Amino acid sequence: MPSNDLDPRGPASTTDTDPVRRTLLHAAALAAPAALLARTARAAGQNPAAIDTGPTRSALVTGSSRGIGAATARRLAQDGYAVTINYLSSRGLAEQVVREITDAGGKAVCVQADVSDPQAVRRLFDAHHEAFGSLHVAVANAGIQRLGAFSQMSDADYDQVIDVNMKGCFHTLREASRRVIDGGRIIALSSGTVTLRPPNYGPYAASKAAVDVFVNILSKELAGRMVSVNAIAPGTTNTPLFTDGKTAEQIAGFARQTPHQRLGDPQDIANVISILVSGRGAWINGQVINANGGLA
Repeated sequence: MPSNDLDPRGPASTTDTDPVRRTLLHAAALAAPAALLARTARAAGQNPAAIDTGPTRSALVTGSSRGIGAATARRLAQDGYAVTINYLSSRGLAEQVVREITDAGGKAVCVQADVSDPQAVRRLFDAHHEAFGSLHVAVANAGIQRLGAFSQMSDADYDQVIDVNMKGCFHTLREASRRVIDGGRIIALSSGTVTLRPPNYGPYAASKAAVDVFVNILSKELAGRMVSVNAIAPGTTNTPLFTDGKTAEQIAGFARQTPHQRLGDPQDIANVISILVSGRGAWINGQVINANGGLA
């Protein structure tokens, strides 16, 4: 019979019948990946706790009083983050999100800030630091939508889209790049319209195309800090931003365009963000993730 001496797996028929030994081997198998992750992080000059699941992690989500932002805040709270909820004018909705998180045993505060104002964004990050200390995750979600053909788009609507979606994202990413800890995560919300480019979405799609460029360049600028920076590009998602101004027939038509035959849910997007900010998402960096149910 051939020898198994050179086979690192040992004899195929051998069964370890010692229960204590089996328990120790099982514990070692579970501990090995975590130990390897910690050693790798330390070798890179990174704090292993930055990508761990410790109790002191915190996240800031702009535009999180409703829709994708609120779903993201709730999901990150479920994942163990203390969360700063940001709102522009919907204070009641923001306070409701805070109550839902705290009633479930989490930690959250809400802070008013207009992301188009760089000073307001700085104050927002200051408020987060005062409440929770170090910042592990920043999500630039705040955005607006003004639709219309080029021939009908007003200067005021165009300026507002650029001020909130493009400048507001820049202000948030800039501050996040200064404040997020080494080993942290930065996420920005893009849009499937950048790829689909439907009529009447010109300024909106252009403002979101800038987000795609921002995250790719910022990921390179943060080289060496182990901070992963990515964008999520949702497709048709069941939020007021998408459904407002559309008829039921129009909404149903959009739902039929996806292989799953439905609109996305804000929770679908929040789940993707949850993966990206976890240790499992560390190697994804500088990318735009299309979370659209197969629409684009």
